[in-house]
Amino acid sequence: MEKNKLYVGNLSWNTTEDSLQDKFAEAGEVISAKIITDRDTNRSKGFGFVEMASDEAAEKAIELFNGKEVDGREIKVNLAQPKK
Repeated sequence: MEKNKLYVGNLSWNTTEDSLQDKFAEAGEVISAKIITDRDTNRSKGFGFVEMASDEAAEKAIELFNGKEVDGREIKVNLAQPKK
């Protein structure tokens, strides 16, 4: 299991991939930030994934942002679970 890929939930519809990447850069180097969108409406589904450059940066991001307010919503941040 990757320890540097994070699930980010309860995102505001105003949050963009760029703003998510900028926010998580406070914890360390970000490799990618992806917000999952509805394929019909192209609207955010309210969650996404952030891949950090290291396990340490991912742990720091969880500590910094889990339960914190981003764009008016209290976000959830934890290690992403592999697809079943």
